[in-house]
Amino acid sequence: MLQGKTALITGGTSGIGFAAARLFLKNGAQVAITGRDRERLEQARRQLGDGVVAIEADVRRRSDLQRMADELKAAFGGLDVVFANSGVAYATPIETTDEAACDELLAVNFKGVFFTVQAVLPIMRSGGSIVLNTSWLNQVGTPGRSLLSASKAAVRSLARTLSAELLGRQIRVNAVSPGSIETPIHRRGQNDEEFRAYKERVAAQVPVGRMGQPHDIAAAALFLASDTSSYMLGAEIVVDGGRAEL
Repeated sequence: MLQGKTALITGGTSGIGFAAARLFLKNGAQVAITGRDRERLEQARRQLGDGVVAIEADVRRRSDLQRMADELKAAFGGLDVVFANSGVAYATPIETTDEAACDELLAVNFKGVFFTVQAVLPIMRSGGSIVLNTSWLNQVGTPGRSLLSASKAAVRSLARTLSAELLGRQIRVNAVSPGSIETPIHRRGQNDEEFRAYKERVAAQVPVGRMGQPHDIAAAALFLASDTSSYMLGAEIVVDGGRAEL
């Protein structure tokens, strides 16, 4: 599906990003991943294979993103696919959330996506595909998740507005919207027993009866990245086990 294509996946060291990198490689792409932690980045590169380009970059820093674009140009010459996957997630109760938490969510989830796309646009080829990672939370009202939901709703909006802006270059922008996926971001701070209990609680709230797996989202991202979805523009694929729909 991606034979001969070059692809960038931000936040590619674990979870959804790592699963997408593995799937894109399996489908013929040359892949670059980014991460903030050098050790985890190198470990992911080893697991994915020596052909993978691993770039240490923090999406909150525009200087890092420009250096990332320069390294991509040197490695690939040009870019066909971007999966803007980097993100953070935590509760933001209205009574207790401070400005620092708000700034961090917006810096990573929204500004990081916007400036990632801006940085790589000069090397993107005509006919390219950009996939943004949103969240099922942008469709529902979930207590304690207001800022997280708002940051992902802003990214959903970008899929539409950037699509319109990049029409002249024939670059498509779409979004994949994950539900509750079994990744390190959901496990943070929990031991095995606590995480098992958490998964059971979530499964009870999901119509299909389980948490999602990273490969569930990677498969949707692959579809949007490939020419198979060439008639899709500004759209969002919700992959949440029916949680936001039923």
